[in-house]
Amino acid sequence: MSRPLPRPHRGRPSARRGFALASAALTAFTLVAACSGPPAGSGTSAAYQLSAGTPAAKGGLDSFSWALYAEPLTLDYVNAFDYPSNMILSNVCESLMRWTPQLTEVPGLAEKASNPDPATWVYDLRQGVHFHDGSVMTADDVVFSLERQMDPNLGAAWSSVFQNVGSVTKTGPLQVTVKLKSPDSQFPQYMATAAGVVASQAAVKAAGKDWGSNSVDCTGPYKLGTWSKGQSLELTRFDDYWGTKAKSKKVVFDFLKDPSARTNAMLSGEIDGGYLIPTESYDRLRSSGVGTLYFGESLSTVNLNVTNMQGALGDVRVRRALSLALDRPGFVKTGLAGVGSVTGALTVPAAWAAAPEETRKAAFDLPSAAQDLAQAKALVKEAGATGKTVTVATSSIGQDVSLLATAVQAAGTQIGLDVRLKTIAPDAFSALFTDPKARQGIDMFPETYYLSVTDPMDLLTNFETGSFQNYAQYSDPAYDALVKQAQSAYDPAQRLAIEAKLQKQAADQLLWIPVANWPTSVFLNKRITGAPTTISYLYYPWAADVGAAR
Repeated sequence: MSRPLPRPHRGRPSARRGFALASAALTAFTLVAACSGPPAGSGTSAAYQLSAGTPAAKGGLDSFSWALYAEPLTLDYVNAFDYPSNMILSNVCESLMRWTPQLTEVPGLAEKASNPDPATWVYDLRQGVHFHDGSVMTADDVVFSLERQMDPNLGAAWSSVFQNVGSVTKTGPLQVTVKLKSPDSQFPQYMATAAGVVASQAAVKAAGKDWGSNSVDCTGPYKLGTWSKGQSLELTRFDDYWGTKAKSKKVVFDFLKDPSARTNAMLSGEIDGGYLIPTESYDRLRSSGVGTLYFGESLSTVNLNVTNMQGALGDVRVRRALSLALDRPGFVKTGLAGVGSVTGALTVPAAWAAAPEETRKAAFDLPSAAQDLAQAKALVKEAGATGKTVTVATSSIGQDVSLLATAVQAAGTQIGLDVRLKTIAPDAFSALFTDPKARQGIDMFPETYYLSVTDPMDLLTNFETGSFQNYAQYSDPAYDALVKQAQSAYDPAQRLAIEAKLQKQAADQLLWIPVANWPTSVFLNKRITGAPTTISYLYYPWAADVGAAR
């Protein structure tokens, strides 16, 4: 996600599972990339530890305040694929399935999901679930909500999830059946994301163009309160919620675009907490005594997205040489303030938690990420690439973007390449993800990518022929065949074994150059506690758990 590295946003209908940066502002601060280790958390370095969570709240609060680096463009669930919108929406709207703080999937608005045959998913819904307007959720609302994701006129950010859906039908008062065109192991997992959100059919139709801005009627533990455009947004507790009531009566999200302003607001106590902490603020917040800075499991990696294989990077030896020359430990120390870990893999270990040990070992039996300048120089010479130009996009979005680009330039210079930096304005950086013209003349750019489900396929499908983020137009029939096999394999062990082969091929070919794993960060003032430390806040009603620390 290009968040001080631009964050990837879900692709358009032509994409399979891709992400492209949704907001350049996001990259204004250093953001998530997962650190190795199980979701339960464990010490990872002297610089930081992963925490499984924060202490449970001891009571409720009248309200607490939360910092956001940008105002949501919309709260319409079909276009919610950026941090600000999802961080709020996860507390207002609910999906058929639910992510947990431990990054596992459990029933949500559907109390049961069954798979009677490989191309059919049946969702049996909970009884007595109320929308915020007091009406009761029905199967008709579910059919309507899912079909909105498939409406080409809406251009849903999650439309790629539904490309394999043949029909969505009501098969009982509280039952919905989804017929797939072919078996799809990914579809049911995405029902725990905003792709599976259920909204009130009557409310969406009544609101018209106001839906997602002045009106949002869902089933979550909070409902939309006052939205002061450009300043803040309030959520108020929904007391007729079907599940456990939220601990606090109100949440106030303050939009603070400037990283220093966000940090100062937390230090002064004006703001109680926030995710996506700027890396340059880690030390100040940790030593402030005002609260606690936590790090938790994420599903994100910092990479170099290879966008052009027509020039010097078309030779895998040159891509391998740049990878070998890159000072990853130096980047982690400076660009990520020491909070992260060097990696040679495009996905984090936590995404492979369901795999047998043998498969996990195979998935990470990859070329070394250690620096080797001598071998790198030899590869450049062997490829006849000495003196050839490689252009890397950079921006003042955040120190992770600018410092990674600088690190690539330093690496290339040392091995005989002519690496040139092309500076792009922060508010134009996101165009790299969506506009081919913006990528013209650029060979690679920094990108932080997170998984929206705990499955490596979410990233690995980016290298399938024609995928949205396959900017370099890589194409290999053998790779495509493996993608199809993995997508049709419902058995996790079988699917992950295929995905291990995909990860190895992507690493051997260096389709993107992996750099580091980056944990989620969250700061809590000492008066509050209960927020998850993991990236679950994108789809789990995290604010409902926040309450008084004492």
